[in-house]
Amino acid sequence: MNKRSAVFSALTVDVEDYFHVAAFERNIKPADWAGMPVRVEKNTFRLLDLFDTHQAKATFFMLGWVAERFPSLVQEIQRRGHEVASHGYNHLKATSQSPDEFLEDVSRAKKLLEDITGHGVTGYRAPSFSIGKQNEWAFNALQKAGYQYSSSTYPVIHDLYGTPDWPQQPYLRHEGIWECPMPVLTMLGRQLPVAGGGYFRLLPYWISRQLVSRYVKQKDIPYMFYCHPWEIDPEQPRIVDAPLRSRFRHYVNLSKMEAKIGYLLQDFNWRSVNEVYQPYFKS
Repeated sequence: MNKRSAVFSALTVDVEDYFHVAAFERNIKPADWAGMPVRVEKNTFRLLDLFDTHQAKATFFMLGWVAERFPSLVQEIQRRGHEVASHGYNHLKATSQSPDEFLEDVSRAKKLLEDITGHGVTGYRAPSFSIGKQNEWAFNALQKAGYQYSSSTYPVIHDLYGTPDWPQQPYLRHEGIWECPMPVLTMLGRQLPVAGGGYFRLLPYWISRQLVSRYVKQKDIPYMFYCHPWEIDPEQPRIVDAPLRSRFRHYVNLSKMEAKIGYLLQDFNWRSVNEVYQPYFKS
């Protein structure tokens, strides 16, 4: 693109380290985390600097485990004008927790982030987009914990997550929580994921750019992109005993991701979820 899009889209970062990811949960247990080399702080600062270069603002969905160990990182995110939101405390899928456990996890993360920043935290994203038909009670827990919005559903068919028959637009649920689903494009009768993550790393940038441009032009709802700090870190330790499929998904094109994000920031305009979706939240 020769000219940056005039439409504001939502830029989001799920702040977790390489050993937190669901792809490696059978190989690395939470009890192992304290002994793993930590790289999330350095990688998140790299993203912050990249965003500054392109005058982009974002929502950082902070894992409580990370925030507790690096409170100055959380404060720096806020200082640079970004939104601090919650990714839960322990990076447990919502589907793997009971209602009481989930409420405790999201409440603990929210209080921790608010204590660090001195400001209210209104947004939440479930690890692995793990809210769906089997655990709609999670929205009750989020409302009880004091959140305003969630970005925890992806209207696609996927082996690890997906709510393909749920709304694709932001909507206020009966529990009193706004849900902001990840963006999809319907092509050839199929709902394609276009929000970032592994698909963004896998595809050539020009294809991703065309898909995002098509979404922005065709839809009357905001576009949202997501990434992780570990995705710009090709030097991270390799989990060699993980399944081949998991290793491919996690490691594909890590060396190209930082440059790709830079191109995306250059071609489109980016703000936080709270800013981009504010017209919905106020309605």
